[in-house]
Amino acid sequence: MTPVKIVPVILWMIGSLFSFSALAVTIRELAGTLSIFEVLSIRSAVGLLILLSIGACRPALLRGVTRKQAGMHLLRNGIHYAAQYGWATGLTLLPLAMVFSLEFTTPAWTALLAVPFLGERLTPSRIGVIVFGFAGVLVIVRPGLEGFQPAALLVLLTAVGLGVVSVLTKQLTKTESPFAIVFWMMLVQLPLGLLGSDPTAVTRLGGSDILPILGLGVAGLSSHYCLSSAFRCGDAVVVAPLDFLRIPLIALVGWGFYHEALDIYVFAGAGLIIVGILWNLGDEARPPRPSRPGGTTRL
Repeated sequence: MTPVKIVPVILWMIGSLFSFSALAVTIRELAGTLSIFEVLSIRSAVGLLILLSIGACRPALLRGVTRKQAGMHLLRNGIHYAAQYGWATGLTLLPLAMVFSLEFTTPAWTALLAVPFLGERLTPSRIGVIVFGFAGVLVIVRPGLEGFQPAALLVLLTAVGLGVVSVLTKQLTKTESPFAIVFWMMLVQLPLGLLGSDPTAVTRLGGSDILPILGLGVAGLSSHYCLSSAFRCGDAVVVAPLDFLRIPLIALVGWGFYHEALDIYVFAGAGLIIVGILWNLGDEARPPRPSRPGGTTRL
């Protein structure tokens, strides 16, 4: 990849990082009033209304939503909904930094699955960013039997599912627009959420819940739109490791909003993650070396 191609990937991922962090906060705020099924149903319903409003102003976007890849969309969103449920449940049981740290085995799964299923290459810097990312997560979480929590297994299983979803998303971006991907996501996941929701749930909501609900819908849309756009701009092996930066960001959010402990290990782990990302981005941004007779060119 060239520096010109790297820039939009970084910008879209910045949008994704902040959106996912905002999404985590809104879920935490609503979890005391609503069940996870109900929270996800509201996210899908508000998101779908926003997309339909945008589509009414720009009909070309809605015309781009077709049934050509319906099977792939159903598979992606079925796996994604199950993983989302596990992630949202983890947010209510574990500290935010712990959930995000455990979730961040996802980039490794994404990178590994992208090699056989998408034909992408694992270069030394791409392997390095995964290793540094894992090392950073281990430094932050410092896993051990003494602090083991069963809910952590649920989040780890979620990470595997999200890795599969990332590969399916990258595959869809070859023929589908980010708008179509997110539209299908809201359309498929709304009835899934309603199946487990209490029809009277809306009566439990008060005026103080309006802002979190709006944030839930907007962040739920923008997070996946930005992520899909990033995958459209770059290889999954490049995009996914950038998501490691969500760990130090959400640790700061947890500290600022919920007074969750923030120690030197968070910054040390974040430093390792950033080193790996900068190495990989620097390598990806170098122009390809001209091929020699009988040799190969770095792609």
